[in-house]
Amino acid sequence: MPRTIVVTSALPYANGPIHIGHLVEYLQTDIWVRFQKACGHRCYYFCADDTHGTPIMISARAAGVRPEELIERTHGEHKADFDRFGVEFDNYYTTHSPENRELSELIFNRLNAAGSIAKRDIQQTYCENDRMALPDRYVRGTCPRCGAPDQYGDSCERCGATYQPTDLVDPRCANCGTPPVLQTSEHYFFKLADYEQQLRTLIASGHTQKSVANKLDEWFKAGLRDWDISRDGPYFGFKIPGEDNKYFYVWLDAPIGYLASAKNYCERHGLDFDRLWNSPDNELYHFIGKDIMYFHALFFPAMLMGSGFKTANKLFVHGFLTINGEKMSKSRGTFIKASTFARHLDPEFLRYYYAGKLTDTVEDIDLGIEDFINRTNADLVGKYANLASRSGPMLTKKLDGRLGHLDAEGRQLVEKLAAAKGQIIRDYEGLNYAAVVRTISALADEANRYVERKEPWTTIKTDAETTRATLTAVLNAVKVLAIYLKPILPAFAGKVERFLNVGALGFADVEQTLEDHEISSFERLFERIDEEQVKTMIEESKETQAAKPAAAEPAAKAAASFKPEVTIDDFAKLDLRIAKVVSAEPVEGADKLLRFVVDVGGGQRTVMAGIAKAYQPEQLVGRLVVFFANLKPRQMKFGLSEGMILACGPGGKDVFLLSPDSGAQAGQPVS
Repeated sequence: MPRTIVVTSALPYANGPIHIGHLVEYLQTDIWVRFQKACGHRCYYFCADDTHGTPIMISARAAGVRPEELIERTHGEHKADFDRFGVEFDNYYTTHSPENRELSELIFNRLNAAGSIAKRDIQQTYCENDRMALPDRYVRGTCPRCGAPDQYGDSCERCGATYQPTDLVDPRCANCGTPPVLQTSEHYFFKLADYEQQLRTLIASGHTQKSVANKLDEWFKAGLRDWDISRDGPYFGFKIPGEDNKYFYVWLDAPIGYLASAKNYCERHGLDFDRLWNSPDNELYHFIGKDIMYFHALFFPAMLMGSGFKTANKLFVHGFLTINGEKMSKSRGTFIKASTFARHLDPEFLRYYYAGKLTDTVEDIDLGIEDFINRTNADLVGKYANLASRSGPMLTKKLDGRLGHLDAEGRQLVEKLAAAKGQIIRDYEGLNYAAVVRTISALADEANRYVERKEPWTTIKTDAETTRATLTAVLNAVKVLAIYLKPILPAFAGKVERFLNVGALGFADVEQTLEDHEISSFERLFERIDEEQVKTMIEESKETQAAKPAAAEPAAKAAASFKPEVTIDDFAKLDLRIAKVVSAEPVEGADKLLRFVVDVGGGQRTVMAGIAKAYQPEQLVGRLVVFFANLKPRQMKFGLSEGMILACGPGGKDVFLLSPDSGAQAGQPVS
């Protein structure tokens, strides 16, 4: 029987770009969702940007825009990154939505009516310099439990303790560095301890992994405390009903964003939201990282219990990503943005590599750069792509592109691959993707050994029909492997479906063979990774990482914190010259780039410039520009760039070059 399944991933915060560490969770979830759909189940994947809180407010203020503008721009960037990596949400929404406001107020009012909300005065941290109450993430200090320095005001990254900002030792304002003072304010609290027994029962039912349950038991033993769910203005978020200057704490309305995204989808598609979310016949699963399990395993389910909403069937918790055994590092270039990775490498490479590492445990996974290159080239290129490329083109060119019938040996191969279906389904269902990858890889080895034994490149010279039978077996093996890999490699599977001339394949098609069937022309499936591509990506990541946002720096230094100071001697090293544009053309595959040839007075240079949104190429030929002539040439994905064209403006369509009537000459120095 088909199942109806609702799946969520943790909401990315709308205050920065998606990076490859974030992608561990979204790829893990997407693979599981795609697997369920490939099995014929109705599976809905909901997510949204987490958009509220002081960091958003302060970042918007620093950028000179309204918070709504900031989160709208970030939403587009996040969605573009997810699209690049094939993360296919049924709805990717925002927590700053009417549905989320409605549901947040509904849940709060129901909890209040149930007696689960209390009000009392608190002593909160207040920055007299910034004239604002400091939310927990804007107070830094020493953890009161383990003594770790420079921790946030709500939780410790070292020991996992949660606390109030007033509990920190030697606290300071993260915005300006001033020690905060205490201010009395009346706040709202959720009485978490009221739900202790229900939460214990939920966890004991197998709600999450055993290691997570053990950690939760520590928190139960320490005692569940009331949870402060309000913040004083100024604050970007939803006002608490009946209040003028008090807002829901972002951690109240953020997880409710899962429901809001589902509700928005249901309203647009004519579905019953209450039935989709609350029906006992439907399944509900949350995927999260281990850093936020306290909120998702205790606070959020207790809120749902107290307000009449169903809790998840299971909470899947994953670990962090390390690179070469260490934390991601901006200085080493291993803090790699999703967009940067996608500019240099096929995103499906990362999908496959992560899948080969992921299990149902909370252990961290490591991306070893050398191992990543070797495994990608060996498996994706050397096994899967090679198997298809050795058979598809030969059938098309030599045998009219038509499959024949399986002989006994070929049928034995295909049946052996099909026999692994049950185990692969069990491993996908159990989140043991690493076992799935091992099984598929071994099956691909089996198919490649079959090709080596049958030598179709030899038999095609003397026995066309025997060769046709061989290639029929091989391409049926490719079909089965593509089905097994489809949740992990959807783009690869799509290419296989096209060249095999079949519709969308699922697990129900594993046992169905393709015989007496015409295929289409073959398209290349993967290209090998060149080590230089990875080196270039890492170097670019070193160059493009922004400094800490102004909110994390003292206010007086914020404007100057983006780049290190330089001296007049450093500036004198720059060779800025007037250059004349000889030619300009679009760069295929790059929406923003134009490729220029410029005359710098005595020679010509080729340079890439990201100004395609502002100018048409024909507008620029013959124009004078300011050129950074002694910038070290840089090998980009689209070619070598031998310098830099300088421009000004906020970006997009507003990019301004040298005035056309400036009277300057090509090669003239700029002083």
